[in-house]
Amino acid sequence: MLPKRRFYSGVFLILLLITSCENDGQPSKKDLAYKQNKLAQTKQQPKDPFAWKPIKCDTNKRYIYLTFDDGPQNGTTACLELVKKLNVKATFFMVGSHANSENLATLVRTIKHNYPQVLLANHSTSHANNKYKFFYHHPEMAAQDFYLAQKTLHVPYKIIRLPGNSAWVVDSVIRASGLVKPVCQQLDSSGYSVIGWDVEWNFNHKTAYPLQRPYKIAEQVDTALAKNHVHTKNHVVILTHDRMFRKENFTDSLAKFINILKKDPRNVFETIDHYPGLKF
Repeated sequence: MLPKRRFYSGVFLILLLITSCENDGQPSKKDLAYKQNKLAQTKQQPKDPFAWKPIKCDTNKRYIYLTFDDGPQNGTTACLELVKKLNVKATFFMVGSHANSENLATLVRTIKHNYPQVLLANHSTSHANNKYKFFYHHPEMAAQDFYLAQKTLHVPYKIIRLPGNSAWVVDSVIRASGLVKPVCQQLDSSGYSVIGWDVEWNFNHKTAYPLQRPYKIAEQVDTALAKNHVHTKNHVVILTHDRMFRKENFTDSLAKFINILKKDPRNVFETIDHYPGLKF
């Protein structure tokens, strides 16, 4: 008679062999059920529309970043409808306190959900209440102002434009005046990129009407790119304001400007999240 220990070991081996033969290399019902459950969970998860994807920049192209500041306001809808009609990309740097009604808050959401054609970006909560020196002399307070806008506007990416000041935090290099450098350092340490501008379409501060004619501002863009008077070679950031184009004749000026730039096959319109060197 075999010892009990050897007897049970033998039985175990026989059962193991039988199980292996029955499976014959095929997954068990339990394994199949687990895989099917995981597949079902994957299918149920919606794709993130803001899962950022880099673009491959062509050195023979010139990248145009058309940006609108201070929305939502009178003129934002006209700008949005125009860029969609002309099929160009643009970025709206928006102010949290300006979204002070349900209609304006809805407009912000509309901008956000029209990505990737247009991008919603952060232009502060208060716009410094137009008291720029006081605002920037208190960098911790200013940083909190931006963080609040990020939250209340539901801005998808950590991209900021400072109110009233052109500063850059790109590739973790800060290019800013002494006034705004402290807040730029705070924003940089919090994972934000800061975008300035290369060409500004100026406006009359009483009427908010644009000053340069479309062909003139287009010439400025060409000159900036040709002479490399830009923060990054072959990339030009254009600053405008939504309210400049609230009247039909000035919306038409914006259309003429865009169409002039579109005629050059080198020009590619992009949203600001594809500017080189941003954090993601």
